[in-house]
Amino acid sequence: MDGVGSFGAGRTGSTLDPIAFAKQPQTILRVLSWIFSLVVFASIVNEGYVNMGSERLHCVFNKNADACNYGVFVGLVGLLACSFFFLLDYKFSSISSVKDRKKAVMLEVGFSGFWAFLYFVSFCFLANQWSRTTPDELPLNQGADAARAAIAFSFFSILTWAGLTVRAVQKYLLGTDMTLFTSEHMDGSAPAQPYPSNSPGGTTTGPGSAGSAGVEGAADTYQNPPFTENNAAPTYQVPIY
Repeated sequence: MDGVGSFGAGRTGSTLDPIAFAKQPQTILRVLSWIFSLVVFASIVNEGYVNMGSERLHCVFNKNADACNYGVFVGLVGLLACSFFFLLDYKFSSISSVKDRKKAVMLEVGFSGFWAFLYFVSFCFLANQWSRTTPDELPLNQGADAARAAIAFSFFSILTWAGLTVRAVQKYLLGTDMTLFTSEHMDGSAPAQPYPSNSPGGTTTGPGSAGSAGVEGAADTYQNPPFTENNAAPTYQVPIY
């Protein structure tokens, strides 16, 4: 990106380099979070339920269906959220309104921190239920690898989502560079063009300065008429012979 704009993004309308974007720490953490969420979700869905000699399937985590449901929920929503925020990161520099950028960053801070906490709960919950699972409940260790994978990648997801939270907070603390954005850009509208005044100096007056320069403008606009006593032609006197 050429230049740094508000909230750590490039200037509005700047060209985004895909290679530089892929090398950013935030992008790397986002991809890792996507992969970890996929592993947690797929491990429980594919091998997280076993058949114990009946048609009914039981969760491998101590036959606790809530543990499997919670792991599937956290993994699936985390997977979708990573995809959404990845697209948001890619389009972030094209957002012209500073207010919209601030809302996007605040959303990322809140969600990333909240999902890091949910993965912490997932890790503790699944690990606790797995420790209570007896070998008799899993003949031939059915689903054991999937259970361990879900627990391990839940722990890894805590680290990646915490890293994304830190990066989002750093982006938020960068704030707004007011040298690049005017007050009109705060609302996403184009700045108004100044109009010339009637002052002899040729200075321009914007819409916002009309009230403060009202007296001075009146003094500059209403000047003395061109024909006054000082500018009048001298009187002709008849010579005396």
